[in-house]
Amino acid sequence: MLTKEQIEFFKTELEKRRDRIKKNLDMTSQDMNSMASNDLRDEADFASTSLGRAVDTAIISQQTEELKEIEHALKKIENNTYGICEMCEEEINIERLRVKTFARYCISCREVIEKEQKS
Repeated sequence: MLTKEQIEFFKTELEKRRDRIKKNLDMTSQDMNSMASNDLRDEADFASTSLGRAVDTAIISQQTEELKEIEHALKKIENNTYGICEMCEEEINIERLRVKTFARYCISCREVIEKEQKS
């Protein structure tokens, strides 16, 4: 069982990461808006801008998903269920939480889920 100090540590880490992601999303959105207003002079400009948008869109998608996971983990802290596997309801190893602070599943259950997704 996680101690209050450990939960506070993870809460702080999750909040820091959440704030960084929100800042990154804001900056990326601003960059995309400024690219949209650029005067494209030729095909090379258009290609460069299109590639930039594709990369930015992928970043936004990945970070938005991570932000959802972080918000979910913060809710679990509020509900006193943080660090409990959502599948088997056993404790998630603290080493796993240190690597992935918003982990929903223990290693064993994560492996089962990944195998099912591959099938």
